[in-house]
Amino acid sequence: MKIITLIALLVIVVLFSLGCISSPENKTEKVTTLRIGYQPTTHHVAEMIAQEMGWWQKDLLPFGITDVKEFGYPSGGSELEAMKAGDIDMAYICTGPFIRPASRGLDAKFVVAVNTNGSTLVLRPDLSYEGPQSLRGLQIGALPTGTNQDTLLKVWLEKNGVNISEVKMTAMGPGDAVSAMLAGKLDGVFLPEPAGAMIEFAKKGKSWVYSGEMKPNHACCAIVVSGKLIREEPELVEQIIRTHMNATDYANAHPMQAAEIYSNRTGQDLEMIKYSIRTWDGKWMSDPHLLVNDTLEYAKAQYAMNYTQKMMGQSDLFDNSLYDKVTIVQKET
Repeated sequence: MKIITLIALLVIVVLFSLGCISSPENKTEKVTTLRIGYQPTTHHVAEMIAQEMGWWQKDLLPFGITDVKEFGYPSGGSELEAMKAGDIDMAYICTGPFIRPASRGLDAKFVVAVNTNGSTLVLRPDLSYEGPQSLRGLQIGALPTGTNQDTLLKVWLEKNGVNISEVKMTAMGPGDAVSAMLAGKLDGVFLPEPAGAMIEFAKKGKSWVYSGEMKPNHACCAIVVSGKLIREEPELVEQIIRTHMNATDYANAHPMQAAEIYSNRTGQDLEMIKYSIRTWDGKWMSDPHLLVNDTLEYAKAQYAMNYTQKMMGQSDLFDNSLYDKVTIVQKET
């Protein structure tokens, strides 16, 4: 009897080693709920379009997703905190804010692009802009340290001979920055749209410099997906990419309908949103390869400013393989 038991145990050990049997703790449950993070900016309108059109639900159902939950966040920092805590699976976010958490071990990668450009420098109506030098001594509200806006503005000032210590940059969330501008508590802001249009419509500021003038076609937002989802559900991530691409195509083909969807979702004034989309310098797009070089420049700048303790490379931040697979299949069909 002991010999039979010993043989049975040996068989089990062999089966484990061959992978024929997996331990309960190594089993991964099939994902049935997809949790998406986004922000109230027109940069992320593709997410809203996909939800409004029912594309997330319809497209992801064949992959076992029975529920799609959306979570709105005021900034990329709070989205990344949620991802670190395991509260969301993917997020629409600017590439800059991801660099520092990734350098500290956040398990996630960018898989598809969202947009380029799209932020605006706005000053009080009584101030006149005469080049970067005219910002000396002004209090400018911008998104927190490490964001695209923070990094872009600081690099642009330095390139134009203005030491960042000469500008009173105040790190704020977009909502707080707009409120402060409307209350006359700031000299200016550098924020993603539709913040600039919102301030102009309230006659509390004038747009002077678009971010694409600071750095043409610069990297802005992308979709970051948890490493766990990429590793365990690659086909699901591929469909997320396809659905996002379709929503992006819709936004580019029907910008005013996209404005209506955004307005309905956020409660923001429709005419203001239409004005923002007509006048912004942003472009909705999907190819993540076009964001890599600029994002690596952000990483280099953040390392130089001691935001990070290590230089981050492309493989640390991007996994473009699934996008490439999706687009190759599309070309073949």
